[in-house]
Amino acid sequence: MISDTPKPPYYAVIFTSVRTLGDNGYSKMADKMLELASKQEGFLGAESAREEIGITVSYWKDLESIKKWKKNTAHLEAQKKGQELWYKSYKTRISKVERDYSF
Repeated sequence: MISDTPKPPYYAVIFTSVRTLGDNGYSKMADKMLELASKQEGFLGAESAREEIGITVSYWKDLESIKKWKKNTAHLEAQKKGQELWYKSYKTRISKVERDYSF
């Protein structure tokens, strides 16, 4: 589903990853992280696609909200498991959305 974001400016966190083989609890944790993120102050929505590479884009009101999410205890645990178990590689990008439009 495409997120219904507010009028810009707002921020996007773009997480791109290459997974290891097997689920190993990944799907359950991904669902838990989305549920938890959606309860964080400043969270605006998220979109995700998982094939050869996984791409998840989450949208945030401001940089402070992103920093708070980065430090969330459950999120820190998921990050550690990701490095140890789920990802061959990943990259996180944070960008400011200046303009958006839709059809």
